[in-house]
Amino acid sequence: MLELLDIHPDVNVQESEYTRLLGYPPEHELSGRARELAEWARQWYNKNGKPWMHIREADGLDIVNQQLRINGTILVSQRLHDQLVAAQAHNVILAAVSAGRQCEEKARELWQEGKPDEYFFLEVYGSAVVEHLTANAGFRLCDWADRKGIAVLPHYSPGYPGWDISDQGRLLNLVLQHTTHQFPEDLQVLSTGMLQPKKSLLAVFGITSHVEKVQRLTSLIPCENCSLPACQYRRVPYKKFLPQIEDVRRFQSLTNEVADGRATQIVVLNPNASYSISTRALRKWSQERLHLRILDDQSVEARFRYEGTTCSNMGRPLEFDYHVRLGKPEERYKIIDANCVPAPNDTGHHHMCEYKDNAQTLMSRIADENPLLGRPLDDVLTWKRQQSPSGCYCKADSRDHKWGLVLEVLHFAMVRLEQQANLPLKQERAGA
Repeated sequence: MLELLDIHPDVNVQESEYTRLLGYPPEHELSGRARELAEWARQWYNKNGKPWMHIREADGLDIVNQQLRINGTILVSQRLHDQLVAAQAHNVILAAVSAGRQCEEKARELWQEGKPDEYFFLEVYGSAVVEHLTANAGFRLCDWADRKGIAVLPHYSPGYPGWDISDQGRLLNLVLQHTTHQFPEDLQVLSTGMLQPKKSLLAVFGITSHVEKVQRLTSLIPCENCSLPACQYRRVPYKKFLPQIEDVRRFQSLTNEVADGRATQIVVLNPNASYSISTRALRKWSQERLHLRILDDQSVEARFRYEGTTCSNMGRPLEFDYHVRLGKPEERYKIIDANCVPAPNDTGHHHMCEYKDNAQTLMSRIADENPLLGRPLDDVLTWKRQQSPSGCYCKADSRDHKWGLVLEVLHFAMVRLEQQANLPLKQERAGA
């Protein structure tokens, strides 16, 4: 059974891939300050970076009743499921690659030293290293598969379209199961689904003995997504790249183009917020009650589960779901949709006093109220509202109190995301 750990993999990142991730158009030639920074980032990483990769053949693949099971663990990705079914895959390869923690640590240090240009170029170079390592892993698997008369499928990862990033933890557990190697550093999944070190990637490569199916369907050939040059196993030209889980467009949209030797970083949300709720509660609720989904255009979908009790009728438990849609970072995460509804199967709200008196009016008010709609998420920090911690929804003040709680938890979680992306705290505020 195949298993390989390489702690000294090739990291000869192609300049065309690096400039693409920097946001330049195809065929662009770096010059001047940009050329200097790009060369500096490459040289620093080649001297100090500690990349590694691990690939291992899974112990078993089962696809039954539309469910994808690897080593008995269910992964929820319709896109990956359909790809494996189309190729009649008999197993998968689990892969983990990382540019190492040194890159992000140095980038953080650069910002603290007031060097945003170097920070930006090194951040993006780390992302380019991850892409290169993934392509290198694919090449090794193609070589291994060719000698066995089988075929390798394109890799896929949590966070790609059709695979929620919440599966990241389950995939990491699969990667670590039954491995005979000790990774050179600890690899973890944060509550947001991001990896730490963040310049890392987990991936699944399908393998099939039905080579003819792969040959007939170019969508099943990994070459279209592989930028590795002069590959002896290439069957079709490189046409498109798969997205990064850590989308470098985040750096591009929040960083002005390098000019005159400077680049200006922008933070969307106030990182020094003063909340009406304790930090301990914010952290706990953001981890246990809040579910975030970052969409392809960087807008955000959020769901928060509120749990409380009625004020009378023996304190019946009740649960409500808050759904919030935020705009893109350049829109300062404007609240573009918000609603509140009883959680599925909740019956506790039937015991609220106002519900018993006039159920239709109360539920309409709860559904129609969406405070701060059309305003940036930061506005929750200055929203003046009555403190009314009553558990029920009978009074407007109580409903506003709960909306404030939900939006503060959401703000807290989004600030943490910016910090995890190494966007430093002392920066120019967007729209300020």
